[in-house]
Amino acid sequence: MEIISLENDKEKQKLSFVLKNSNHAFANALRRIMKDEVPAMAIEDVEFRKNSSILYDEMIAHRLGLTPLTTDLKSYNLTEECKCEGKGCARCQLKMTLKARGPAMVYASEIKSKDPAVKPVYPKMPIVKLLKGQVLELEATAVLGKGKEHMKWSPAHVYYTYLTKVSVTHNQEKFEQFADKYPPQIFGKDGKIDRNLINTPALIDACEGICDDLVKVERDKNSFVFYVESWGQLEPKKIVLEASDILEKKLDSVVELVKKLK
Repeated sequence: MEIISLENDKEKQKLSFVLKNSNHAFANALRRIMKDEVPAMAIEDVEFRKNSSILYDEMIAHRLGLTPLTTDLKSYNLTEECKCEGKGCARCQLKMTLKARGPAMVYASEIKSKDPAVKPVYPKMPIVKLLKGQVLELEATAVLGKGKEHMKWSPAHVYYTYLTKVSVTHNQEKFEQFADKYPPQIFGKDGKIDRNLINTPALIDACEGICDDLVKVERDKNSFVFYVESWGQLEPKKIVLEASDILEKKLDSVVELVKKLK
């Protein structure tokens, strides 16, 4: 297995890399672990003290639960793995509060956390609009969780495609016959097909199979291009590294179980 880094955009929370000399089973296992097994912080319980807004308690709690929170994996444990055995302690729970009075739009930035390392990723995310005299007061409990339990704990959108090689041939006769069947995004200023503009999975798929004498798409069935788009709880690189560790531990546990069978 060989991993070659392609792109790491920290501002857009995106990462791309190539996984070479592998297979579908491994690639899909890595993808599933990244989105379903890597822990992230999210609000799980909400205790309302006052709520005179137009939204029911359940609706506000749902909005809070889906508010992405920055995650510190070193300082917190999963509830089921904590020494407190799920009773709740500072190592597996974090208390957050929100107090607001109308008229105002309540944003995620008004959620006050006892740990500065864990806070809303997007401060301008709206929670609820309060009219004059309306009040919202609550205490929320954030915990680590996994995406396989609920989407609010999933740290990223992850997908992969085959590693492709695209070659373009300027055949005038074929160009006149098939040019109108290609997406307009791949044509340069000179009106010809530009190989450098066929640079996304969607455009590659759109060009494949139309005319190999113009645009030929070859796919390497043993190499995969991964795209990791973080929701902001963790950096994409951290998600990949954590997923790799989790996958290694799972494989080690399988090896141990097989040894016991012998």
